[in-house]
Amino acid sequence: MSHEVETMAWTGDKPWHGLGVEVEPNLTPLQMQEAAGLNWTVSKRPSYTIDAPEWSEDVGLIQSDKTFHIVRDTDNRILSHCGRDYVPIQNKNIFEFFKRFTDAGHMTMETAGSLKDGGQIWGLAKIADDFELVGGDQIKGYLLINQPHIVGSAMVIKLTPIRVVCNNTLTFALKSGGASFRMPHVKAFGDDAVQAAEEALGLSGERMAEFREAATVLSKKKAKHSDVLDYIGEVYQPSMIAEYRRDQELRASGKLLGMDEPLIDKFNKYPSLVVDALQHAPGSQLKSSKGTWWGALNAVTYVEDHLHESQTAGNTLHSAWFGAAANRKSRALDIALKRVA
Repeated sequence: MSHEVETMAWTGDKPWHGLGVEVEPNLTPLQMQEAAGLNWTVSKRPSYTIDAPEWSEDVGLIQSDKTFHIVRDTDNRILSHCGRDYVPIQNKNIFEFFKRFTDAGHMTMETAGSLKDGGQIWGLAKIADDFELVGGDQIKGYLLINQPHIVGSAMVIKLTPIRVVCNNTLTFALKSGGASFRMPHVKAFGDDAVQAAEEALGLSGERMAEFREAATVLSKKKAKHSDVLDYIGEVYQPSMIAEYRRDQELRASGKLLGMDEPLIDKFNKYPSLVVDALQHAPGSQLKSSKGTWWGALNAVTYVEDHLHESQTAGNTLHSAWFGAAANRKSRALDIALKRVA
């Protein structure tokens, strides 16, 4: 399935991914929903099959009493399949959810959009917990909410720091937990979700402080070039081996024809890009980064966010926030912290 961005709107600084259209500042969440082209609805519709082994002019239709489709009402696009008891969530639920916190002054909305041909709706809001490392290296705090229309996927709310100088999105797992949480569809936007979001916001300062502590340690620890090369290999090799095996299976089944470059090429490509980013990525020469483990981490993050040349911008955005790149960035931080412990 495509991860292409269908629609997106943003305000404030231009997003790192360069996608979407700029809108006026200080929009309410519901105004942002409309500006981002997300003021459409979905409905649950029954599934049908023909009453014969093959199609002909004389066949009839049989309605299933167990299988249904989630369909976008504006263009009848099927977004997912579901069972009889599934209750669709509307886009407005997401933005009404945001409104609860923007009205209280806890955050301001900056970006909203859809991925996966409308199957994934998300919003990004600015929170107050920013910090700065030595040399003017600024990190801003954001909260990302993702609600899929894809059955089986959970609503995700995650703390997402962004490094200003290079627009790296820093994915992390905290020792105390709480950097993100998932809410099953059946509970999304109910009282449990609101309470969880309030707790996440209430703890966001603590979580960002913990991340600031980790970033500060990494920015002060010098890293030998040979150690960084080992680190890059440790970050990439396990995931690349898994991807390569999956690639081989898909190619053997004929399902990967015409897709991206063979993943075996990435064994050399992406580690090499990270090595180059150590010297040439934006912010690589800041005092916080040059020759430090913070610089090594951000070299990996820069490659994952910005240098997937074989992917579309929409694919890169999806991977950086929700997919393989997000997992690698979290793994990169975990490994870096273990190396300086």
